[in-house]
Amino acid sequence: MATGDPASIRIQRRIDWSDTDASGAWHNTAAFRLLEAAETSLMDRLGFLEDVYGRHPRVHIEADFRKPVFFRDVVDVRIRVASVGRTSVTYEAEIARDGDACAVARLVAVYLDRIGGTPQPWPEEYRKAFESAGPQAPELLVTGE
Repeated sequence: MATGDPASIRIQRRIDWSDTDASGAWHNTAAFRLLEAAETSLMDRLGFLEDVYGRHPRVHIEADFRKPVFFRDVVDVRIRVASVGRTSVTYEAEIARDGDACAVARLVAVYLDRIGGTPQPWPEEYRKAFESAGPQAPELLVTGE
């Protein structure tokens, strides 16, 4: 349902042992996997995951890590469309534990004509969904929130 607000979603994930490093805190690569999971859920909710998946590589990712996250912590991952270019989409994201931002990020992905291909313009229906589909149904591990 279009709300006029940019598309966004909140997912929850539990930090697994494989997400941590020798310090017991999450490894920085875990944050990028969590962001990709949120992006995948958003595309699925918008209805074009099957068409886009594999042809939507990230071309720029930046993150600021503010607080550590530990094994078995449940985190909220929020991602929202910040802007849509002719062939790209920029997302802003946050990974939080108990309401505290642990990492904030910005991602840019490009839409390709085929896997490994060249950038192509977003179909108009995808552009409209990114720009105005609003918050999508969350994917939660913990209910009652």
